[in-house]
Amino acid sequence: MSDELYDDHILDHFESPYHKGHLDCPTCSHSDKNPICGDQVTIELSIDENQRVTQAFFDGKGCAISQAAASILCESIEGKTLAELHEFQAKDMLDLLKVRLTASRQKCGLLGFKVLKTMLYSLEQPGATA
Repeated sequence: MSDELYDDHILDHFESPYHKGHLDCPTCSHSDKNPICGDQVTIELSIDENQRVTQAFFDGKGCAISQAAASILCESIEGKTLAELHEFQAKDMLDLLKVRLTASRQKCGLLGFKVLKTMLYSLEQPGATA
């Protein structure tokens, strides 16, 4: 794990993000922001009949960490089932970033994760569809 905050892995995803934009017909989407710094992330998923993520897109604005983390998250969750995503923990997300983050920067690195987990929770509510 790197101690350098803006290592190549983060910068690559910030400068050339994976699936930044919007899906034509997302199965579900959710947005959130970090009120402290103003970073914003929206995640849109396409989920098939087997409850598997077929596509994951994000959009947003903010620092390199929050935007790169959303890109890394979308890349890593495609192909996974909703059950697998329920098992996905904050530590797993931080491990994907491959850098050590201070406590305040962890909020940036976990913003997309928070959006995903809130979306999963809302899918479990009565009347929700995926």
